[in-house]
Amino acid sequence: MDREYTGMNRVACAIINLCVLVGCMPVRVAPTESNVPGTPYTIVLGVAQDAGYPQTACRRACCEAARRDPKLKRHVACLAIVDPVNRQRWIVDCTPDFREQLAMLDAMAPSHSPDATALISQPLLDGILLTHAHIGHYTGLQDLGREVTGAHEVPLYVMPRMAEFLRTNGPWNQLVELHNVQLHLLSADQPTALNEHITATPLVVPHRDEYSETVGYRITGPTRSVLYIPDVDKWQRWDRLIEDEIAKVDVAYLDGTFFDGEELGGRDMAEIPHPFVRESMARFAALSIGERAKIRFIHFNHTNALLRSGSNVCREVEAAGLRASSQGDIEPL
Repeated sequence: MDREYTGMNRVACAIINLCVLVGCMPVRVAPTESNVPGTPYTIVLGVAQDAGYPQTACRRACCEAARRDPKLKRHVACLAIVDPVNRQRWIVDCTPDFREQLAMLDAMAPSHSPDATALISQPLLDGILLTHAHIGHYTGLQDLGREVTGAHEVPLYVMPRMAEFLRTNGPWNQLVELHNVQLHLLSADQPTALNEHITATPLVVPHRDEYSETVGYRITGPTRSVLYIPDVDKWQRWDRLIEDEIAKVDVAYLDGTFFDGEELGGRDMAEIPHPFVRESMARFAALSIGERAKIRFIHFNHTNALLRSGSNVCREVEAAGLRASSQGDIEPL
């Protein structure tokens, strides 16, 4: 790679190389006028539910297929934010797949100079934004500890209950005490500047909040914005309309954990009341074609056939004017 890292054109080359190396799905870059060198952008680093795909101990055909063919494997849902001019990178959620996702990000959007002697002064990440305290969204923080990277004051953007959870529970409190992370408190609906032209606004959403509140984020760049809500209870439980939030952004990554209520074979779905994709499709059918085109489902359970490109449910979603997110997707900001 050239010494002058200038943005989307070199990202495309890095993506091609990465796909060859690890066999990931083809990457789709949004065709907009914002695809110019220096434009900030997001990258989907994972699309699966907290347990990943394939899931531990699952012997169903869905996961056995991914064990036979590693190219089908998908990381836990995670979104990267990249500023190529300043060589800054942030991630939304620190998943159990953090090691692989950081390697993927390094390949697609390196933050460092090719000069190996400069690596010592380069930060691991410029920040991590957490949505909530369920295992798929924060437990990758363990890799910042002294047993692994021994990171130094990685900015960790968190809501108040999440901050208290990390401060008062081991081993996470050790990350704070040893200055592996530096907590930055967020306030609901208040934009926080990540740098001079990228902001992140936390939106509190209803979810199982045993240990922390749950938020999604509106990420706003110089010309475009992205909504990221990987975990939420039924849309009607929210005190605002999801349609209003979609209208404020250019792309909306929304909870698509389960396609319908039949996937788990008799389990009480009231215990895990995510909006089914089929329910969301029915709700969003009233939106214009342009509004529906913004929506990308994400955070797929291992039973959800949206994990498998070309499946009947993928075709059904696309016919409705929406689509499933793919690992490696890029959206300009």
